[in-house]
Amino acid sequence: MDKTLKLALGSIAVGILVLGLKYLAYKVTGSIALYSDALESTVNVATAIAAFFAIRWSTTPPDANHPYGHHKAEYLSAVLEGVLIVIAAILVMHEAYKGFIAPRPLEAPLRGLLINGAASTVNAIWCVILFRYGRLWRSPALVADARHLWTDVVTSAGVIVGVALVPLTGWLQLDPILATLVAVNILWSGWRLMRESIGGLMDEALPEETLARVKELISANAEGAIEAHDLRTRQAGRVTFVEFHLVVPGTMSVSESHSVCDRIEGALRKGVEGAIITIHVEPEEKAKHPGGVPVV
Repeated sequence: MDKTLKLALGSIAVGILVLGLKYLAYKVTGSIALYSDALESTVNVATAIAAFFAIRWSTTPPDANHPYGHHKAEYLSAVLEGVLIVIAAILVMHEAYKGFIAPRPLEAPLRGLLINGAASTVNAIWCVILFRYGRLWRSPALVADARHLWTDVVTSAGVIVGVALVPLTGWLQLDPILATLVAVNILWSGWRLMRESIGGLMDEALPEETLARVKELISANAEGAIEAHDLRTRQAGRVTFVEFHLVVPGTMSVSESHSVCDRIEGALRKGVEGAIITIHVEPEEKAKHPGGVPVV
């Protein structure tokens, strides 16, 4: 099994464990804020399952209907996660409204907070693992899952502090107010996830830093060519597509121009993980210098 898939399976197992702990914390205390925290973990489990199938689909080799592969499937998982987050936020706000209208005292708050704290600790550890390997393996689905878990960790910490203050202050409305704040934070997290995923689906160009690196590699390895221009880049899951036109002298043979292309492709594959390169060779009268990317 692919290493990314194994990590996605681990997310499902961790999500179920954390959900069980947080729901137990809610049942022990009756806290609406802890209920909101548990509800977000329900989203975690659902999206972890979606991420697993998206990653599995994205690793499917290209076929007749998808000659460029299935790499964008991971973005669909992240979009789904954003939608589920929004739904969870709406449900939390509904419960918070009912709790604000009819507040009730918490039961066994200390025990419930300890259980919730244990769940948050598990989440934090797994979040670090997902961030590290999601970025290393360039998996949007794993990174999206890690960001959502980090939001969960932060909100859980706030909820624990807030719920602890309820019995100390006697202010029962603090519990539904905390739940509302959690819902707002969940909404913000969902918007960020959907925005980044839609950017990937819309073939946004590479970040400026990566794009500069691509230009540098082309320039440093195009000896014998005149210039490169019409550079286009896009990201699709773990794959980076790089396309450009390479202008060569009219006297250069096909074999020589092919060697230049091979040299550039080798450097790009080494410097940009998962790069798929397309180079269109043109004669010198097609040069656009200085508008293109100059090479040496």
